[in-house]
Amino acid sequence: MSAPVMNPLGSTGLTVSHVTLGGGPLGSMPENFGYEVAERDAVDLVAAVLDSPIRTIDTSNGYSGGRSEERIGRAIAEYGGLPDDVVVITKVDPRGSDYSGDRVRASLAESRERLGIDPLPLVHLHDPEFHDFDAMTAPGGAVHALVTARERGEVGHIGLAGGDVRQMARYVELGVFEVLLVHNRWTLVDRSAGDLIARAQERGMAVVNAAVLGGGILADPTGTNTTYGYRPARPATLAAVAALRDLCREFGTDLATAAIRFSTRDPRVATTIVGISKRHRIASTLAAASADLPEEFWARVEELVPSPENWLDADDPSNA
Repeated sequence: MSAPVMNPLGSTGLTVSHVTLGGGPLGSMPENFGYEVAERDAVDLVAAVLDSPIRTIDTSNGYSGGRSEERIGRAIAEYGGLPDDVVVITKVDPRGSDYSGDRVRASLAESRERLGIDPLPLVHLHDPEFHDFDAMTAPGGAVHALVTARERGEVGHIGLAGGDVRQMARYVELGVFEVLLVHNRWTLVDRSAGDLIARAQERGMAVVNAAVLGGGILADPTGTNTTYGYRPARPATLAAVAALRDLCREFGTDLATAAIRFSTRDPRVATTIVGISKRHRIASTLAAASADLPEEFWARVEELVPSPENWLDADDPSNA
């Protein structure tokens, strides 16, 4: 196994590999990823990752009703335990509309049992933007429960993971989170999270970047995928993707490599989460993460970024 590329995760004291295995596909989410993943395949994939330079795994309580965590936990048990240099990160999730303090405590207990890890090293508050901010931040609410879990040592560190940067910014300003995870909003074609990343850094938070393939469109060599961030892509975004695909051919690379390298070359990003469900993609993902592409290429990329009104979190309510 080649030596992993490792980065400090902000001020947490944790160290993460520059690529993190994204556990979303492992539980089998065909509605998002377009294909099923069998349990045995998922377990074997995690075992292969544990033998690879990827030393960080990201999952969530709610992925496939807990199956992602269960399969990761089974793989760890079959492997003989978690290697000392591997960090497994999960997230608390609501159950239906219940995102109360009690639900957060239950979510943590479920994750500990499924993963077989106690205490959990890092847990994110997941997708809070879909719930009432005042209720989430009230005394005894979800945020308070997660902070209390950290104070009690049930969780080593806490982070914030979500989409809509306008809502996420409100949580960043609470000053209680140590890590910010953004998804689909710091990519080749969407820079919605630029100001949020800058603000998180000002507050001393580590930054984690996820969904850099935009839900698959930035890994599609055929041009048939027309959704970005699980929504119909705007015409300007589709045009940019097509132009980027041509640019990649000109420089002897491919769109997926450029999409991953865009994130891993950003010194502000501690780790880039890439969903992997097939073992052969481990090597190609690692190669993409360290691909040597000239500065001329990246300058040309910047010329093709769609204007802000085409990004996911543009002011247009139809794209919110």
